[in-house]
Amino acid sequence: MSLAPSRLPPAASATRSSPLVALLGLSWLHFLNDGAANFLPGILPAILADLHEGTRWASVIMATLLIGQGLQPFLGWLSDRRGGKVATLLGASGTSLGLVLVGQSDHVSTLLAALLLIGVSNAAFHPQSLALARSLAGKGHGAAMSTFLVGGELGRGLYPLIASLAVAYAGLPGLWIIALPALLTIPLMASLLPPLARRPAHAAPLLWRRHARPASTLVAFAALRSFVLYALLTLLPILANRSGASLIGGASLISVLLVVGVIGNMSGGLIADRFGRPVVLVGSSLLTALLIAVWLTSAGWISWVVLGLLGIALFSALPVSILAGQDIFPENRSLGSGIALGLGNSLGALLLLAFGFETPALGLHAALWTLPPVALVCAFLAARLPSAPS
Repeated sequence: MSLAPSRLPPAASATRSSPLVALLGLSWLHFLNDGAANFLPGILPAILADLHEGTRWASVIMATLLIGQGLQPFLGWLSDRRGGKVATLLGASGTSLGLVLVGQSDHVSTLLAALLLIGVSNAAFHPQSLALARSLAGKGHGAAMSTFLVGGELGRGLYPLIASLAVAYAGLPGLWIIALPALLTIPLMASLLPPLARRPAHAAPLLWRRHARPASTLVAFAALRSFVLYALLTLLPILANRSGASLIGGASLISVLLVVGVIGNMSGGLIADRFGRPVVLVGSSLLTALLIAVWLTSAGWISWVVLGLLGIALFSALPVSILAGQDIFPENRSLGSGIALGLGNSLGALLLLAFGFETPALGLHAALWTLPPVALVCAFLAARLPSAPS
């Protein structure tokens, strides 16, 4: 990975840390933000027990958390126009505050409001931070994006388990403890991160007509990929809980899927830099379909190994799809990031909501068997995405 100091504004280069240190700091902030934004699956069975509800409400609660991601394209457009780093810092602050409020919620309405705050704050964080990560890289965009994303994926993977431990020993109000690291770190990041350059007023306008076809293909791919992931995150801990596993045991399934998936985050960008993006995007989708089917027919320690491999397959596509979004919209890379990540996630959440209403009738295992065909559709869409620009 080549990190170019010349990417920093002249005034910033003399006072800020090196691009590598800034990128690592940004990845750490991503860890804290995405941990606070994705802890919910680990404690979802406990919340459902408090609400005396089943899997249908699980999808409603998860969709409420995720639906705010649809704001990412707009917030990305706004971030590029204003530059700086305020959206990144405020976004991380909002997700941490929302985490605290979830623990203090004593009614479903306040719970959903706290989850909406987390979703909107998470949407504010990602477009600008993704553009910042790319601005800190030289030619190794895939490697830099993977470095940034690995922090987020570790947060997504570890916080469900950490949250389940906190709730198991201190109840839901104990969630404030795991928000402390972020609330203490954010002021330090304010001085470490360089500002993102503001998009010039005379910059080339967005060519919506030219971008419509590749952008719609990317959104469809990202939405279906997100739906597969969200369905797994929602149903796996509930399935484990109904099979007699503890809250912590169910959360461990999520942690294995997401933490081992970090290997996919790192390798996906590197493989794409060397062999091209279609290899990663199509291969990831085909492996996802195969591994879900294998997991559903496996048991014992083999199922844990397969779950880890499934995480690698799922997340190898993430850095590559974000880079594709940025290159489809070179006039506004934060907007491209928001479309690839946020809009896709939001549509995936809507699919999850519809899926949740059908799950009780199908049963958990039968519902999970619908995911391999969806992953195969992802492979078809990935093959139609444009390759990286020369």
